[in-house]
Amino acid sequence: MILGFLLPGAMNLPRSVPFHNDLDKLLGEWSSVGEPLLWLISVSSGIIFCELVGDMSRTFSPVFFPRHSKLSKKEKVEWINRSFSTAHAVVVSIVAFYLLYISDIFCDDAPYGPVIFRSTILSQFTLGFSCGYFLADMAMMFHHYPNLGRLEFFVHHLLSIISLVLGVHSGHGQVYICMVLLSECTTPFVNLRWFLFALGQKHSKLYYLNGLCLTLFWLVARVLLFIYCFTHMYFHHDQLRQVHKLGYFFMILAPGGLGFMNVIWFFKILQSLFRTLYRKQAP
Repeated sequence: MILGFLLPGAMNLPRSVPFHNDLDKLLGEWSSVGEPLLWLISVSSGIIFCELVGDMSRTFSPVFFPRHSKLSKKEKVEWINRSFSTAHAVVVSIVAFYLLYISDIFCDDAPYGPVIFRSTILSQFTLGFSCGYFLADMAMMFHHYPNLGRLEFFVHHLLSIISLVLGVHSGHGQVYICMVLLSECTTPFVNLRWFLFALGQKHSKLYYLNGLCLTLFWLVARVLLFIYCFTHMYFHHDQLRQVHKLGYFFMILAPGGLGFMNVIWFFKILQSLFRTLYRKQAP
C-alpha cells in the first residue's frame, strides 16, 4: 500500500496479479517495501526524464532550427514544454500498445484471473512514470500561467494524475488506464503542428500532411478507442463492481470526462482541417 493513501476497506483489496506475485518472488519478505519504492522511482524517473529532454531541447533546438532564435520568450518556453510532452507520448504509447496488444496480460483468456485486477511491474512503472510527467507538466503550466496551458489542460492533467495514483495504489483497472495512455500517440502530431507553425511552415506540404495524420489518429485513438473502452467496461461491469468505490467512481469519471473533451477537440481539429483544405482549393 502507498503510505498516506489508505482508503476505507483498502486492506481488503484483491491482490493485483501477476504484479504482486512477481514482486513476492523478486523481493520475498521485502515486497511490501518494494511496492512504494517502485512508485517513488517511477514517478521520479518521469520528472527527471522531462527535465533531461527539456535541457536537450534548450541546447540543440537552436542548432537544428535557426529560426528558433527568433521565437519570443513565451514561444521558447512552450517549445521546451512540447518537446518533453512529445517524448513522453512516444514512450508511454509504445509501452501501452505492447501491454494491450502484444503482451497477454490483458487478454480475457490469459490465466491471471479477472482482467480488472491485473497489472505487471512494467505497467506499474509506466503509470508512475506518466504520473511524473503530468506533475512536471502541471508544475510548468502553473509557473508560466497564463502564458502556458488553459483550463481544460489543468482538468485533463488533474483527472489523469488522480486516475494514475488510484491505478498504482490498487493495481486495478490498469487495462483502461493503458487505453487512455495509448491515446497519447496523437500528441506528437499536435505538437508537430505547433512546431511547424512556430517555424513559419504553416503553408508547407508537411503541415498539411500532419493535419491529415492528426485527424486520422485522433479519430482512432481518442474517439473510437474510447468507445471500445466503454464497451469493454460494459461487458466487464461485474468485475468493475468489485473495485473500491473511489476507484470505481474514477474508472467511470476519468474516461468519460476525457472522452467528452476528446470529442470536442476532434470537432475543432476537423474545422481546422476543412479551413486548410478550403485555402488549398481556393484560386
